[in-house]
Amino acid sequence: MRRREFIIGTGSAAIMIGAGAAGAAVPAQLPDYNMPEEFLPREVRIKNDFAPFEIHVDPGQYALYWTLPKKKAIRYSVGIGRTALYEAGEFYVGAKKEWPSWTPTPEMIERDPESYAKYKDGLPGGLNNPLGSRGLYLFQPGRGDTFLRVHGTNEPKTIGRRVSNGCARLVNDQMIELYDRVPMNSRVVLHPILTA
Repeated sequence: MRRREFIIGTGSAAIMIGAGAAGAAVPAQLPDYNMPEEFLPREVRIKNDFAPFEIHVDPGQYALYWTLPKKKAIRYSVGIGRTALYEAGEFYVGAKKEWPSWTPTPEMIERDPESYAKYKDGLPGGLNNPLGSRGLYLFQPGRGDTFLRVHGTNEPKTIGRRVSNGCARLVNDQMIELYDRVPMNSRVVLHPILTA
């Protein structure tokens, strides 16, 4: 399926509707990310007996699967957390935000003050915000917000790479489409990085 067919088939996700967070620089239309064919979402058959309507991230394939009934899923290409920062485990969607604001964690600032200290007071939502168009906030029982996210990005070159501080990222238009599918409290599994 070509990108244009995908967008048309999902209600033209590239056109933004509504306002973002206060102060957010929300575009009227997203840029065309010109993703290669292999990075476009597609329906696939899966071998696993995963329950439908869950998110499963396979870091070895740089893939996120939104599971469907009858052993099917929609496969999205993602960028994932750098090896030392990726946290495998089971989570649930505890919050959903459109054009979310972003504040680096104290650990991020400590690891790389040159990159993150200037944002210690936060950055409003918008196209140049690291969380992009949408954010699914990952929680765990007894822990609450883990500060891990499934989120958008306007940097297509980061898809298929280990680049983030532990989160999974999709280009913004694909993230909007996924966000609209995923209800609150959905199960999310970040599978482990397998080593040879």
